[in-house]
Amino acid sequence: MAICEITGKGKMYGHNVSFSQHKTRKVFKPNIQKKTIVVNGKKLKVNVSASALRTLKKKGLIK
Repeated sequence: MAICEITGKGKMYGHNVSFSQHKTRKVFKPNIQKKTIVVNGKKLKVNVSASALRTLKKKGLIK
């Protein structure tokens, strides 16, 4: 399942809307990456969204 283990982001539902305003169901999925993060000297494999990765890099928690 595509869920970020840090932020809890998951899939969202909406509509594709054509020029004629015909609406069909659509699923928006987050950009999930599998990364290995070192926490307290231990390596953890986590599913993280790309935006959460950017935040972790900005805060200096990931190199």
